[in-house]
Amino acid sequence: MPKYVIHHHLARREHWDLRLEVDGVLKSWAVPKEPSPDPAVKRLAVMVEDHALEYGDFQGTIPEGEYGAGKVRIWDTGAFENLGPGSMAAALAQGRVEVRVEVHRLQGNFAIIRIKGKENDWLFFKMKD
Repeated sequence: MPKYVIHHHLARREHWDLRLEVDGVLKSWAVPKEPSPDPAVKRLAVMVEDHALEYGDFQGTIPEGEYGAGKVRIWDTGAFENLGPGSMAAALAQGRVEVRVEVHRLQGNFAIIRIKGKENDWLFFKMKD
């Protein structure tokens, strides 16, 4: 199963980095507020650059002066299952990703949906079980 990880990143601004393994890279979104297991709570998720798969295991401090400077720790990790009818790449292109995660902090079905008219702005939330 493909890798799923959320990094808690204490950079210039505290945020959580949601990462899903797709086609050999980690597709990544910066989430300004802690992800929630409550289906009523939707979080903004801003799509950022892809990361190498190896970055999924990173914990530590990015030095001052470097991009993303600050402390990074793994907040949640495991594997995910694509719930969509097509590939993850197709779901990303269509702007609607649905996955199932059974890991430490978050469990169940989650969606990441592109906000209409916005290229990099998505909503991340737990779907009702």
